[in-house]
Order: sequence, then C-alpha cells, then structure tokens
Amino acid sequence: MSPLSATVPAIVRTRIRAAVRRRPAPDPVAPEDRGLVLRLMSLMLQYPDAELVAARPAVAASVAALPASPTAAELAAFADWFTGQEPDALERHYVETFDLRRRSSLYLTYYLHGDTRRRGMALLALAQRYKAAGWDTDGGELPDHLPVVLEFAALTGPGPGEAPLRQHRRGLQLIHRALGDADSPYRHVLAALLTLLPPPTEADEKAVAELAAQGPPNEDVGLDPYGELFAPPGTFVPPAPAPPTTVEGHR
Repeated sequence: MSPLSATVPAIVRTRIRAAVRRRPAPDPVAPEDRGLVLRLMSLMLQYPDAELVAARPAVAASVAALPASPTAAELAAFADWFTGQEPDALERHYVETFDLRRRSSLYLTYYLHGDTRRRGMALLALAQRYKAAGWDTDGGELPDHLPVVLEFAALTGPGPGEAPLRQHRRGLQLIHRALGDADSPYRHVLAALLTLLPPPTEADEKAVAELAAQGPPNEDVGLDPYGELFAPPGTFVPPAPAPPTTVEGHR
C-alpha cells in the first residue's frame, strides 16, 4: 500500500489503514448456499432430541451436497461424527459440553456482558431486533442462544441477519477455543461459522485472550425482563423445544 499523503488528516489515515487491515477474505460459501449452511449449523448446535437424531441422514446428505469449501469440510467432519454416535452418547456429550461448562456456553451475550445488568438489556435489544424483522421465536429459548441467532441469520440474510453474529465474534471465537481444548467435535461447527465472518483483528485476538484468562464481568443481579428465564452457564436445565427448523426443501 502506498504511503498516505501527510495532507490527509491523521484520524482519516488511521481509519483507512484499519479498514485495509480488516479487509474481509473472499466469502467461502456462495450466496445461494449461505442460508442453508447457517440453518444446518443451527440444527447441529441444538440439543440432540429424538427428532434431530432421526433427521441426521437428511442433515448429512445436505452437507454432502454443498460445494467444496473450507466451511463445507468442517461441517462434513462434524456430520461424520454426529451420524455415527448412539443417541444417549450424543445427549451426554451435548450436556457436558454446553450446559456444564461456562467457557463453551451457547448464550452469546454472556461473553460480552457476563452476569450484569447490561446483559439483560442486550437480550431485550436482540428480541426487539427479531420482532422488528417479523420473526417470532416462540420463546423456546433466550434470544442469544446460538442456534436461535443462526436461524435468524439464515432467514434474514447476510446484512442485518448476520449482524448479531458479527457483534459476538469474540464470544464465538472463545467458544471455538474452548471446544478445541475439550477436543469436542462441535469445534468443527464453530470453525465453519467463523469462516463466514470477517477475519479477527489484533484487537479481537487480544480481547479473546483476556476473556479466556479473566472471564466475563459479573454482578449479583437479575436479568430482567429475562431474569425468570435465565440460568447461568454451568447450570443444567432440561432443554426446551427449539423453533422448528427443516432441511428438506431448504425452507
């Protein structure tokens, strides 16, 4: 990159250089496949109840039909494991991975705000975003639960639909790191998701390292208006039914 003229204001030069450093990599997934990929990720990260277990062949077939890409390769690696496990083993692994470990909780606002008042407001803002887009989640899960966020992105599109994913990129990166440390096959789903997002900046990498070392902020407060629904990561709560999602027909 050529040196910027000294006549350009310093703040403008700084922003231009930052934009160049953060230039997104080429999208690994064709636009027409992106919604399906996001919906597949949403399914894969839901609790493996009897309905999802029965749908495993359809999920695996949908993954196999994707054009070759790093994203598809990660999803295929997960699908191979997912389809070969006994249902009760899948259930145990899911609970141990996502419900009993704070570092790999699927509630995204936890990583940004911890157990603070700000988290309650973030949950409300996310619910209002869904409502403004005309999407009803049925209230089966908190609005920051990753499968719910992925379903919204699949339905709404890469602009506003994927904004919550971009906003919580650092949390997603931390979940991926935790899943890798635990050698969980779910790390492949998070790796696939991260390929769809802009590359991390130096600030992102530093923040993730600090978050991994120190953990999110904490306050002994409720999360109104979600206080009655919320259970902190590490507290097992039997899963509620997720919003219905289908693979057949790519709806």
